[in-house]
Amino acid sequence: MIQRLENNGQNSSPPAVLVSATWPAGQFAERAFSSSFRVGRDPDCDIAITDPVVSRHHAEVIFLADTWWIQDCNSANGIFVDGNRVNRIAIKKLTRIELGRNGPLLTLSVDQPFQETKKPGTPRSMSHYQEHYFGDKDDGDAGEHTIMVRRAFAQVQKKQKRKYGIIIGLVTCLFCIAGSVAIYMHLQVEKQKKLAAEIFYTMKGLEVEFADVLQTARDSDDTATIARVEYYKQQARELENSYSEFVDTLGIYKNISPQEEAILKTARIFGECEIFVPADFTSEVIRYIKKWQSSSRLVNALERAENNGYTSPIARTMRYYFLPPQFFYLALQESNFNVNALGPKTRWGIAKGMWQFIPETGSRYGLQTGPLFKQRKVDPLDERHNFAKSTVAAAKYLRKIYDTDAQASGLLVMASYNWGENRVIQLVRDMPNNPKERNFWQFFKQYRDKIPEQTYDYVFYIFSAAVIGENPGLFGFDFDNPLIIAAK
Repeated sequence: MIQRLENNGQNSSPPAVLVSATWPAGQFAERAFSSSFRVGRDPDCDIAITDPVVSRHHAEVIFLADTWWIQDCNSANGIFVDGNRVNRIAIKKLTRIELGRNGPLLTLSVDQPFQETKKPGTPRSMSHYQEHYFGDKDDGDAGEHTIMVRRAFAQVQKKQKRKYGIIIGLVTCLFCIAGSVAIYMHLQVEKQKKLAAEIFYTMKGLEVEFADVLQTARDSDDTATIARVEYYKQQARELENSYSEFVDTLGIYKNISPQEEAILKTARIFGECEIFVPADFTSEVIRYIKKWQSSSRLVNALERAENNGYTSPIARTMRYYFLPPQFFYLALQESNFNVNALGPKTRWGIAKGMWQFIPETGSRYGLQTGPLFKQRKVDPLDERHNFAKSTVAAAKYLRKIYDTDAQASGLLVMASYNWGENRVIQLVRDMPNNPKERNFWQFFKQYRDKIPEQTYDYVFYIFSAAVIGENPGLFGFDFDNPLIIAAK
């Protein structure tokens, strides 16, 4: 049975998505939504369908990147389009989705502007009479009464044109002046945005350019190398200050909520230019923050990290390799800070440890695999379970991705770390080899429909956890920023 609920969409910007549901029993419901909604067997779902094929939370429809999408919520029986199981599909035309093979049918379409059609015999509208008496028509076909009305109206119009002509002219001039000023100001703002972006990506390009020098400087006492590092740091500070001034001038953080401000500032921490953050990215991060709020997982994992003394060493190691300490949250997503974590069997082997290294990648970054590397068992002789060594290996691996494939984009680093041996890294490598054109915003724009669901969740869970961590109280959490505590 489908429950008919009130439309829960409050945002008027997306076009409404129309939904109807049918199945052999003949039940039917039709709804219109302008914000994300869920379909499933649970009565709390926006469209609740009592059918054994349907999971409690079967599918979700979201508006992202100017497009409506329907995606499977890890349901038992999946969603099908034309007999093929899919994880996610864009709703760009009339789309029919089966909830399970041959299960209940959802029909979705994007709303079009309503056009009124007049049925024969219905009363004349006001517009009809306006057109009949005052429209631009030849008097030859009109009756005497109609001609008289039209001529009287023409006389009144003539007098009104003289009376209001000067006023209209003055108002038009004022509008032209105001419009010119508005256009000028808009162009100036756009010019400043472009200049700020140039500074930002010059700063990121400098970071990539000096990557090898920074790497050498960590293990060197050479005076010339140290001098070059200091020069780089000075240049980076000057660019950072100039960029901050532009951001303040542009008012990026004005007229937004504290939560949105936290998201933009965290994006900047991870090497993304907050000037061009897509609006749907912010709303999606908030959606993942709500997932953290509905679970105890974040609090429990952070308590484990603190109780075992993991927080400070991870943050310190990331800083040593010139990485944002917020990559601390990558270990949260990988293992909940569990050094004995075991991944599933894959064709690349079994991932083990807090940072979930597969055997080949672990060996590449100095971790000795143990005799049980082919078995899904904790192995005391496997250095992937060694907290200190695996954390250094993770920082080295992250830094390598950061300097090369990700071009100083922290969010691309996350995506690459998750699927670094497979599809995502190749998509990244197909992008231009510079920070301005190889960043997460461009990646998100070009490959949204190709990003694997696992990687998509991975990036948003890590990023949203980092946003919460910067100001936990802002999001209703009763703990302090773990990285501030770790820095003391």
